Amino acid sequence: MRAIKAGFAMCGSFCTFDRAIEQMRILKEKGVDIIPIMSENAAFTDTRFGTSEHFRNLVRDITGKDIITEIKAAEPIGPKKMMDILIVAPCTGNTLGKIAMGINDTCVTMAVKSHLRNGRPVLLNVSTNDALGACAKNIGFLLNCKNIYFVPMRQDDPIKKPRSIVSDFTKIEEAMHSALDGIQIQPIITQ
Repeated sequence: MRAIKAGFAMCGSFCTFDRAIEQMRILKEKGVDIIPIMSENAAFTDTRFGTSEHFRNLVRDITGKDIITEIKAAEPIGPKKMMDILIVAPCTGNTLGKIAMGINDTCVTMAVKSHLRNGRPVLLNVSTNDALGACAKNIGFLLNCKNIYFVPMRQDDPIKKPRSIVSDFTKIEEAMHSALDGIQIQPIITQ
């Protein structure tokens, strides 16, 4: 059986990087061939959660590959049919909006656009403080788009951040297999 080729694209929800990278490591250990992609912000912004160099080194160590960080490098993903599935984890509200509107001005949104041209699945792992606010319309729109799937998500702090949603990173593998079978894992909204 051929290994699954998965793009793993990270956007700038820095507080979730440890969870995303842990799932990347698990997928790699289970034989998934991972092509790493990091948005320009994710790849080159130092935050209180860690340095960009630290996170880039972790991703390179796990995947054994150079990270796609430029639009030009992401464009061939579709024409070359480089992957079976593209996982965006974390997927920020900014990236959700751009995907919903067909804007491809980052390496992650270009990777999504380029990959979708092949009719292959994109799996979104939402992490945004505004998912139940202005971003809600983009989630609703994307739920109705062919080849777009979501990792189950929940409110991460309903009292202090009532509009915030974070996907369950531990469900990435299961959601990936479902998406490859053309099925949206259920339930999408969890407790």
